[in-house]
Amino acid sequence: MPRLILLGVGTARSPRHAPAGLLVEYGHARVGLDGGPGSEPPESSQAWLVRDEQGPHQAVLIRIARECGMPAPVLAPFRRGSLRIEPLPVPHPGGAMHGYRIIAGHRTCVWAPEFAEPPGWARDADLMFAGVPPGGPADEAVRAVRRLGVARLILVRPPPAAGREEPPPPAEWGVAGGLYRM
Repeated sequence: MPRLILLGVGTARSPRHAPAGLLVEYGHARVGLDGGPGSEPPESSQAWLVRDEQGPHQAVLIRIARECGMPAPVLAPFRRGSLRIEPLPVPHPGGAMHGYRIIAGHRTCVWAPEFAEPPGWARDADLMFAGVPPGGPADEAVRAVRRLGVARLILVRPPPAAGREEPPPPAEWGVAGGLYRM
């Protein structure tokens, strides 16, 4: 069963949290998804996958990868044995944006920390890491994800308020460094 470790839970400009990032470990494969300064994947990663190669922070990610001897961050699929990680489009007000569907054996996880509405391809996932749409109520986003049949919802990109409110049930806030299983 894959180990999923949250490397960061914030937005790219968050003063309190490193950018949202996920490390997928399965067998001998280690793949980083997104992240940034303070939440980049380990140097031993076989791939660094991002949701947007044209993003405003891509140059910084490329520099980090070069300095650490890691693969360059790319929007691409990854396959190793029974682990499949595939980029898929998500509705986003800023234009082209992707999330990732992670499949290992008969388990499915979704990485979609930024979207205008939950992507239909997240239907029936065992686990989903999701952000709350900017300016949108968290409870509406959680209800929309639950309608897709997602078994467990971990929210990243917490609200900027100094005191974090409790997430709408049954969602939970992701924790940087937290270990999750599909």
